[in-house]
Amino acid sequence: MNHTDDADVLIVGGGPAGMVTALELGWRGVDFILVDAGGPCSAPPTVSTLGPRSMEIFRRHGLADAIRTVGLARDHPLDIAWVSLVGGHELLRLRRGTPAARPPFAHTPEPDAVCPQDRLMPLLARAVGVHPHGPLRVHCRMEGFRLDGDGVTAAVRDLGSGQVSTVRARFLVACDGTSSAVRAVCRVAAPARCGTRRLRHIFFRAPELKALLGERMALCYVLMGSLASRFHVRAMDGRGLYRLTTDTDDGPRESADARALVRGVLAVDTPFEVVADRRWTLRPFVADRFRAAERVFLVGDAAHTLPPAGGFGVNTGICGAADVAWKLAAELKGWAGPQLLDSYGIERSAVALEALQEADAHLLRTLVRAPDPAGAPAAWAATAELLAREGAVREFDAPEVHLGFRYTSPLIVPDRPERPGTVGPRRPGPRAAPGCRAPHAWLSPGTSTLDLFGRTFSLLCFARPEGRDEFERAFAAHHVPLRITVCADPEIARLYERAFVLVRPDGHVAWRGDTWPADASTLAAKVRGAC
Repeated sequence: MNHTDDADVLIVGGGPAGMVTALELGWRGVDFILVDAGGPCSAPPTVSTLGPRSMEIFRRHGLADAIRTVGLARDHPLDIAWVSLVGGHELLRLRRGTPAARPPFAHTPEPDAVCPQDRLMPLLARAVGVHPHGPLRVHCRMEGFRLDGDGVTAAVRDLGSGQVSTVRARFLVACDGTSSAVRAVCRVAAPARCGTRRLRHIFFRAPELKALLGERMALCYVLMGSLASRFHVRAMDGRGLYRLTTDTDDGPRESADARALVRGVLAVDTPFEVVADRRWTLRPFVADRFRAAERVFLVGDAAHTLPPAGGFGVNTGICGAADVAWKLAAELKGWAGPQLLDSYGIERSAVALEALQEADAHLLRTLVRAPDPAGAPAAWAATAELLAREGAVREFDAPEVHLGFRYTSPLIVPDRPERPGTVGPRRPGPRAAPGCRAPHAWLSPGTSTLDLFGRTFSLLCFARPEGRDEFERAFAAHHVPLRITVCADPEIARLYERAFVLVRPDGHVAWRGDTWPADASTLAAKVRGAC
């Protein structure tokens, strides 16, 4: 070993979760080193449907517009179509406009975006690579690590030169994927939560298909009449690259010729070229614990792997990365309480389990749908009615999963007592209840309430802020960063429902009330994990 490098945090793995962990840590002034055995240019062209919460996180790094620019072609439909075959009979369509012209979104400043990982990862790598708080080391592999009371010592090999160096860090964040070596070393169990399936992705280029289909073009075709697949054909970039997903559990589709499978799902005659054929095993799980050791945290696919239905996987990982980052920053800057780091696993494992259950339900509906290659009109009509009745559009439009998750942990102060009428079934739309993501509203053209949140706790005052001195002193006593914003907009006040709303650095509501808290010191201790 030739030399030792020091950092606050060592991040292992440079996928979306690893890159977002680095972005968030650097943005908060934390030194990091990120090592990745591959590199951004080696990312496969898998679909990254980035949900609105992920795009809100990218917004604060100034990356949302750039992601949309390199992602799906601006004129390509975002529609989802349930069809017999691509270009065949259409049973149901979820119309969503195009990236350049889509219906307005009331609940977020950043609607979801489609950006394949081979386009997304180089963009994120550039943003991380120029960050003053940490280097990005590609084509480097962590070969082992040991823990002690003060931190982590890891051996990192440069795969090009073969040189091995030592990295010394206070904490290790493992973003090393489904087969996480870090998780295995820490002996964290990751039992399968639902059935394992073997899947096959066939990537093909069909440059004339978009023009040939015209108004029948869609982002994703759910195949209802093909024996070759019960899954999807999806446009990858809006520029002629597509992906056919099929299961291979029955044997014949495992060995079938890729060209024959593609030809079998197309109802139109168009030239195409198979450019990749990948087989993989889906084994959904949520790890038993996300804090793998005192100074080791599992993030992204190392902590949870979800069924692809619904597009929750990458987004759950990105949100988890943002969560662990602000809590590590608080610990490293000296204002975290002893429960703050543990709250990462408490809060995020519950979200991952909820997303897994939702995704698995979507996948099961896909698997039980019986394809009807005969295509009798009466049968298609009945199937279309069934799709509409069972809410099939939820498989592609589930804002409550992306935006509506609610944390319950020792850091959250619930409403007590509840106002009359607030107890009962969950209301639709955004909520400002404790644990929920603080709702979006436009403060001025181009400026969202979400733009107020990030590096500090934020207190929104919808009443005159007299008496704020004790509140500020309570946070300052423990060096907890706090920003107070007075908002006189009555519409936003109605949305937030209370006179005073305290929002955490991750944008989730920690506490709210119509009066100042009786004991501001106790509140400040609780929300930072000190009681």
